[in-house]
Amino acid sequence: MQNNETANSGYSLIGKKAPNFAARSTKGDIKLSDFSGQWVLLFCHPADFTPVCTTEFISLSERKDAFDDLNVQLLGLSIDSIFSHRNWIEWINAQFEVSIDFPIIEDVSMEIARAYQMIDGSQTSTATVRSCIFIDPDQVIRSLIHYPMHVGRSIDELLRVQRALIETQDNSLATPANWQPGDGFMNMDPDNFFESSGNWLEQTIRGKTFS
Repeated sequence: MQNNETANSGYSLIGKKAPNFAARSTKGDIKLSDFSGQWVLLFCHPADFTPVCTTEFISLSERKDAFDDLNVQLLGLSIDSIFSHRNWIEWINAQFEVSIDFPIIEDVSMEIARAYQMIDGSQTSTATVRSCIFIDPDQVIRSLIHYPMHVGRSIDELLRVQRALIETQDNSLATPANWQPGDGFMNMDPDNFFESSGNWLEQTIRGKTFS
């Protein structure tokens, strides 16, 4: 595990280099650095064979093509063993006829989960919370979303955030409240923000798009 440039516990990882790791997965041995040059969505779940996690993985599998179109690699993770992961995805396939085609990482030692602050320090359980880590092609963390263990994730929202990150990468654009793919952007260049934005506030409140 390489923890260089990562933040201490309690501080945001956004803008920090993503900790590299080497681990076993349902698709063989992998390293985070294997995916340099493309976006990665690293997400964890509390445990295999749990109801909410099962619905999430089925939904992610059904929307995998949308992530593929954005050149985003999905990487699942929990502290369960590789054997548990394999049994779980076989069970999902048998029960729901859904194939989980993205890797699920084994993290029995919790080393990866702790490096990415996926363990809730306020709880006595070592189960991971529902963290989503958006990692850019330079392997820098660009966004994090954390859900409690009892609240399932919205795949539409994950795709919305991912598209917003891609569209605003390396430019002065930003997305306003309630932005959806296909909407316009705000220009965040401080030198011409007010001139170029015009009546951006009114347009945002009224749900209009703009550039």
